[in-house]
Amino acid sequence: MASASVLEQKKKFVEDIASKMQNSIAGVLVNYQGITVEDDTALRANLRKAGVEYTVVKNTLLSKACDIVGFDEMKSSLTGMTAIAFSETDPVAAAKILSEYAEKHDNYKIKLGFVQGKVIDNNEVGKLAKLPSKEELIAKMLGSMNAPISGLVTVLNGNIRGLVVALNAIKEKQEASA
Repeated sequence: MASASVLEQKKKFVEDIASKMQNSIAGVLVNYQGITVEDDTALRANLRKAGVEYTVVKNTLLSKACDIVGFDEMKSSLTGMTAIAFSETDPVAAAKILSEYAEKHDNYKIKLGFVQGKVIDNNEVGKLAKLPSKEELIAKMLGSMNAPISGLVTVLNGNIRGLVVALNAIKEKQEASA
């Protein structure tokens, strides 16, 4: 029988995981069985750079966290070796990094994910991974907002240039006739 301190530690861990799941905008569950320590270290570094928290978790503890959060659909995927990645700010980052990693490593499998409180399957995680990042979307939006302004400047410059050419032609004509 487990001691009271061990049970208390597990209870706190479950509460922490549930809190992270509730406070995260998105998350991804993976089966990490068979990856090397070197690959895992590189993966964790990429996730950290993107602001994504990644942790290995026991299925029974994650199941209890799912009960707290209300992600009952997740519980059927809690088999094998499970790790979970959380992102509090970017809904695409975890899915993008983990999907790229899964494509390069056959034994690394995406189980499912969640976005804004809704559980999504691994196909939807793949679709989410293909979306542009927040920074790319902002750059595209700013570019599309800048295009009409650039066009207006070009048109105005063309009209002014045409006016200058016309006035210069009139001036030269008057000088020639004088």
